[in-house]
Amino acid sequence: MHLSLPDFSKIHALVVGDVMLDRYWSGKAERVSPEAPVPVVAVEDEQLRIGGAGNVAVNIAALGAHATLLAPIGPDQPGRTFTRLIRQHGIENRLMVQSGMTTPLKLRVVSQHQQLIRLDFEKHASFNKTLFRKRFRSALNHCDVVILSDYGKGTLEDPQPLINLCRRMGKPVFVDPKQANFSAYAGATAITPNRQELEAVVGSTRTLKAISEHAEKLCRRHRLKAMLVTLGEQGMLLQKRRESIHLAVTARDVFDVTGAGDTVIAMFACAHAAGLSLEEAMRLANLAAGQVVGKFGTASVTPDELKRAIRFERKMETGIVPYNTLRRLVRETRELGETVVLTNGCFDLLHAGHVALLEQAAELGDRLIVAVNSDASVRRNKGSGRPIQPLKYRQKVLAGLECVDWVVSFSQNTPEQLIREIKPDVLVKGADYKPSQIVGKEDVEKAGGKIVVLPLVEGYSTTNLIQRIRESEK
Repeated sequence: MHLSLPDFSKIHALVVGDVMLDRYWSGKAERVSPEAPVPVVAVEDEQLRIGGAGNVAVNIAALGAHATLLAPIGPDQPGRTFTRLIRQHGIENRLMVQSGMTTPLKLRVVSQHQQLIRLDFEKHASFNKTLFRKRFRSALNHCDVVILSDYGKGTLEDPQPLINLCRRMGKPVFVDPKQANFSAYAGATAITPNRQELEAVVGSTRTLKAISEHAEKLCRRHRLKAMLVTLGEQGMLLQKRRESIHLAVTARDVFDVTGAGDTVIAMFACAHAAGLSLEEAMRLANLAAGQVVGKFGTASVTPDELKRAIRFERKMETGIVPYNTLRRLVRETRELGETVVLTNGCFDLLHAGHVALLEQAAELGDRLIVAVNSDASVRRNKGSGRPIQPLKYRQKVLAGLECVDWVVSFSQNTPEQLIREIKPDVLVKGADYKPSQIVGKEDVEKAGGKIVVLPLVEGYSTTNLIQRIRESEK
């Protein structure tokens, strides 16, 4: 499956649930308190971040989608700070300020990126559920997808009326669950429990097969289209009613898993709302989670980070490719906002001059295509004694270079037709060509691309090498 990032700019997501303010105090801990055997942290820095359902909204906004946040907060300083922060992130405010309620605050004391203690300040209180549902109905009219982010603080104590309303209005609804009875989320499009949350419902699950079997039963019982179970170091499992798909974790460095579930459901829901299948949305969610766990604290992932992650995943799709495959790869890489560089030649005997030109060409864009003359084409251009090496060997050597992404052959005398169809952003040739002599120049420039002529390494050419070899054999 070839992943690409959809256009999130037209997606409007409504996020509903429990919110909180995350405060981080960080500093050096270089001594132990004389009062008790605990470290003394000399606080040097404070950071404030949006937590809970608010972090889901932050992740949605970071993707370039439109996020609306509906949640109750208290008339207190944390609530005012929270409101200011969501405004800074461009999130639409549908917050309900409720007297008698406090905005949950989590204070983390950190030293050298290690969390020493977390202090929670919160007081559960009722809120006006009638007004809440009225605001939900109003916001629902303007959204493409709904995310219910349940952190067990009471906002989503009874989510069924919200889910039923979504179903009646044809709005997909994704739930990050907290309750130990998933019947509360019956009828949702999908729910995204982690392994611990699933085991709180079904008991211990020692194998992926057991997780799949339990998840499938729950999907059928509670009329869920799918369940996405996040499994920490084991990746994630998407369970539909007749199919399960497991993905290994993509993270190269796990730094902090705080808020990773928020990133998963934000990407999963928005990607599906943007037209991707649940499986495709899951794959993007897995990549997004792999990025966010490499950051400290509650965090989000940007489209540029996702594009790099997708490109990293595509490393297997390099090397020698047929022309039709190349067209698809170029289309997909442009969907990621990447630039394409193309150069061409016979590359009969690869030498230092070739390597220098290819390395410089690769630095001019994101992807380098090397177009190689077929054997018949070389004979027509160079004479009956060429090529020295058949096409398959010339291509294999080029594909082995780290700077080369794709190698494709062409049978015409020149690559003009290939260039006209690919329309590279940059067309590269060596300095033995004048710009006016470069085949495809007009097509590239007409499409908005540019021509770059690179200097040659003196003393290196295939013709000279062949002559020297022949002279050495006399």
